[in-house]
Amino acid sequence: MKFAVAIRNMGPQSNRATIRACARIAEQAGFDALFVSDHLCIPPDQTEGSGGRYLDVLATLAFIAGATEKIRLGVSVLVVPYRPAVLTAKQVATIQELSGERMILGIGVGWMKPEFAALGAEFRKRGAITDETLSVIHHLFSADVPGAFDSPLVKFPSFVFLPRPKRPPIWIGGNGPAAMNRALKFGDGWHPMLPAAELKAKVEELNARARAAGRQPAEIIVRRGFRLDDTAAARAKVAAEKEAGATYFILDLGRYADEKAFGRSVETFMAKVAN
Repeated sequence: MKFAVAIRNMGPQSNRATIRACARIAEQAGFDALFVSDHLCIPPDQTEGSGGRYLDVLATLAFIAGATEKIRLGVSVLVVPYRPAVLTAKQVATIQELSGERMILGIGVGWMKPEFAALGAEFRKRGAITDETLSVIHHLFSADVPGAFDSPLVKFPSFVFLPRPKRPPIWIGGNGPAAMNRALKFGDGWHPMLPAAELKAKVEELNARARAAGRQPAEIIVRRGFRLDDTAAARAKVAAEKEAGATYFILDLGRYADEKAFGRSVETFMAKVAN
């Protein structure tokens, strides 16, 4: 199992110095990747834990790319319907290019209706928009001059898509049948938020469908937070996730105060839980 860690791009910790320090600590600790989270327009009654302060997730990844050398950089998850498809593909390609192909693109359909309203995005069509955007990303990463694209929601003529680095891995967020179908059609991994007790049967189903379609089993990603003062319990929780079929574990440390607190927790996890 590979391990990653989430870095806060929200709240008071989402400042230049703390983000850069935490990214470098995660890299030095030996994590495979670090992840940030996506919100753009937090309504006043949803600000608990962040104070409504959120940095744009793609701009943050670009900043972190310049502050690190080898750790992979991920989004858990990008709310795809918030952004135009071609612009999203260009931003992803740019981060992938400038980071040395270290990006992981986790995607989701979103859930916060007021945020959709603030952005003028269509909540009811979020699943269809997500599928169309994923089709666009696959299409544009396929050639330097991909052909025209014409679908019910997205249309554009042929144009030069450069730089065109290797397409980053796409991890599909969501728990239900639509997310599983999306993972099989577009994804390299599945990133549900199911408890371990429910995950195993779903992973077995997904892997069976992948084999039937002639595909390799998908990466199974879980993101969890837990207390690190009980090493035995923490190790047991990670083991349960692995037994349920998870192949990739994102550690969520919650509201650490600063980079020193982040570093202490990271050191404890890597020394006593991950090894």
